[in-house]
Amino acid sequence: MSLFDAPLFKDAYEQLEDAADVMGLDRNILERLKYPKRALQVAVPIRLDDGSVRTFQGYRVQHNMTLGPGKGGIRFHPGVDLSETAALAMLMTFKCALVGLPLGGAKGGIEVDPTTLSRQELQSLTRRYCTEISMIIGPNTDIPAPDIGTDGQTMAWFMDTYSQLKGYTIPGVVTGKPIAIGGSLGRAESTGKGVAFCVNFAYQKLDKVIDKNTTVAIHGFGKVGVPAAEDLAAQGARIVAISDVSGAVYNENGLDIEKCSQWTQSGKLLKDLDGVKLISNEELLELDVDVLIPAAIDGVVTKENAPRIKAKIIAEGANGPLTKEAIQIISARGGFIIPDILCNAGGVIVSYFEWVQGLQNFFWDLDQINSKLHDILKDSFDNVFETATKYNTDMKKAAFIVALARIERAMRLRGLFPA
Repeated sequence: MSLFDAPLFKDAYEQLEDAADVMGLDRNILERLKYPKRALQVAVPIRLDDGSVRTFQGYRVQHNMTLGPGKGGIRFHPGVDLSETAALAMLMTFKCALVGLPLGGAKGGIEVDPTTLSRQELQSLTRRYCTEISMIIGPNTDIPAPDIGTDGQTMAWFMDTYSQLKGYTIPGVVTGKPIAIGGSLGRAESTGKGVAFCVNFAYQKLDKVIDKNTTVAIHGFGKVGVPAAEDLAAQGARIVAISDVSGAVYNENGLDIEKCSQWTQSGKLLKDLDGVKLISNEELLELDVDVLIPAAIDGVVTKENAPRIKAKIIAEGANGPLTKEAIQIISARGGFIIPDILCNAGGVIVSYFEWVQGLQNFFWDLDQINSKLHDILKDSFDNVFETATKYNTDMKKAAFIVALARIERAMRLRGLFPA
């Protein structure tokens, strides 16, 4: 199957093409951005606890590295495949360019349900995967990070494996590591905090204030959804609905986010929470709220359910949660969409901070991290908003235009090899 037959890759490329048409991008540059620079597919065999051997499929895709080393997460999920990984790598290229980072776009993953494996099996899987892709990664080449199904522990195993292969400790090969081995303060909550920052920026542009009358629904109460909910709740917003794999919970008066967070962190499912109304994930997306944050997986808002989405502001916490058709439908009726490559860029921004701190062996305090994160996102948000006004287009297309302008400039200066 061609990459362009896969929904997420096709969607990402079509959005790229639309933005290119609006801004008049050089067609030769567009041609080069159509395809990943490099895609590696690997077999990842491990011995399971019962003594049997099972082989998993792994991938690492580097889309474009004109601006610097590749940057992008590693995903452990049953839905991982080459086309999804390539699409996410493409989005990382534009995300890094949009927020002005000297990094290119990459992504990786293994087709696996990590919940079915023991800790030892996960460690074996991570170490073997690292070994198989070690020839194309490195602190000056391509720097992985956590994503769906992976975390700081995964990155610690990954870093240790790469360091063992090279013969000395190399903290800069990954970001999202535990603090004890070179991780950065603020990294764990950075994506969700960035989402909350962007919701605030949108409210400022619309001359509104977040208060007790602000209602929020969050699809996906995990690494992105929890810190976003905590930040917005601290400002007085009512988080009326959240969801996990078991479904969604709703309380029109607002959920106790601290209680919900403690509940899920202890390994319990939201459906077993007391004092809430159970609804489906589909119902959550269609609630009449001020802010909807799809923070789980891609493709949850499509042309089928987009006409029923009532939220005034949609903050794309996940990668590609709204399809191209859904964005067109919602934008046409005046919905304000904060695009994923801007809204969830907090994670890669603080990953960049971690990478820089590791290279310098000098670490910043949390106030410095959050202040720099806020300032970069604010400048990027303002740039996208102004571009949307200039071209009379939606925020999603404007974000691609800003990113493409930076990439085009760099690609022109570097030229095409061989000349």
